[in-house]
Amino acid sequence: MTSVEHAGMLAGADLPDDRMRALDRYWWEIAREMREPGMILDREPDAISRFLDLAAVQYIRELHVPPKYRTCLDLPAALADAGASCQGVVVALQRAAYGDPNVVMAAPGPSLSGAIIRSLADEAQADRYYSRLAAAPVHTFFGLTELAKGSAVTELTTTLTPAPDGDGWLLNGEKRYIGNGASAPLGVTFCRRAPGPWGIEAVLVDTASPGFSAGVLLTVGLRGARISWQRYDNVHVPADNLLGAHLRPSRRGLRGALHGLYQFRPGVAAMALGCAQAAHDYLGEHRSRFSKADRSELDGLLDRIAAVRRLTHAVAADVDHGTPDPHRIGAVKVQAAHLAEEMTLLVARLLGPASLIEHPWLEKTYRDVRAFEIMEGTTNLHRLSVLRGLLKGTYLTTWSQPGDGDASRN
Repeated sequence: MTSVEHAGMLAGADLPDDRMRALDRYWWEIAREMREPGMILDREPDAISRFLDLAAVQYIRELHVPPKYRTCLDLPAALADAGASCQGVVVALQRAAYGDPNVVMAAPGPSLSGAIIRSLADEAQADRYYSRLAAAPVHTFFGLTELAKGSAVTELTTTLTPAPDGDGWLLNGEKRYIGNGASAPLGVTFCRRAPGPWGIEAVLVDTASPGFSAGVLLTVGLRGARISWQRYDNVHVPADNLLGAHLRPSRRGLRGALHGLYQFRPGVAAMALGCAQAAHDYLGEHRSRFSKADRSELDGLLDRIAAVRRLTHAVAADVDHGTPDPHRIGAVKVQAAHLAEEMTLLVARLLGPASLIEHPWLEKTYRDVRAFEIMEGTTNLHRLSVLRGLLKGTYLTTWSQPGDGDASRN
């Protein structure tokens, strides 16, 4: 197994200030604990309960929880503030995935549902949600994707109808490809209350409610995510579990979903790049001599990783500044996922025809990186988004700034 200690400064990671550099060093130190747990989670996804004391797991579990609800995370305020930003998420997840992405996906905590709570919940709803997370290490879920609908979020068929007795709502429908969806005691589900985009709502769901059922789907890689299906058969949703009821219809529901996705898509790109970098460094530890052609191919791929890493930091900064560009976010996510797959294929080829048998870590990573093509929107969805940006005439002009001499941003 490769050693995380060999990871150094990452080309293209132009960290903006001392806080981000300190966060990067912090994750460089704790990522070394993640390799062996990641191998175990590939075989036993539920084994995360044995690794709750890992610094990485505690960070993922509580960093995005308000301080008053934290029970185990002990970080300097400057480090915690840096990590809470989108740029901080990119810094942390790149290093974390270099350690192992299964640990990231298997760790309990708010995950994507927490972004929806921050965006849509009122004070009482947020208190109930975070109090539940503070009471014990629990997973949460984000229920958006549906069978036969995929990324077409405006075509949701899961329905939310008034309960006949006037007490709250009834939830009916089915979701697919939900991380930790079969093990989480609570999460956020998107559903349709009325026609049109403003008729989409987000509700907080307690999975102990009668009528809820779920199961884990078989996956080739990234098994720590425990990708699941969920079914709702007249699941009762209390009236005060409708998120964003205090907001205008145009400011809740679908907007909440997009807000969460904009926050997390750069993080998925960062994880893909972290895995690509790890595969490259693994090759360097197990083979030192290459033909001129192979060295040129490897160096060219590493240069592309550095360029996409730089762009990932740039789109994360846009999110933090309140000016997210979905076309640019989609572009870096697509490229990062492609580079992770390309690098693992190249490493497997350069290590020889039996490499996936002789190198168990590489075989696992070879499988894991395939997930990034689908996570947070499929490649085709993001390619369509890039096309829309080009048709608007703003995509290329916003990608590069006047006087910017960095060709990788053009």
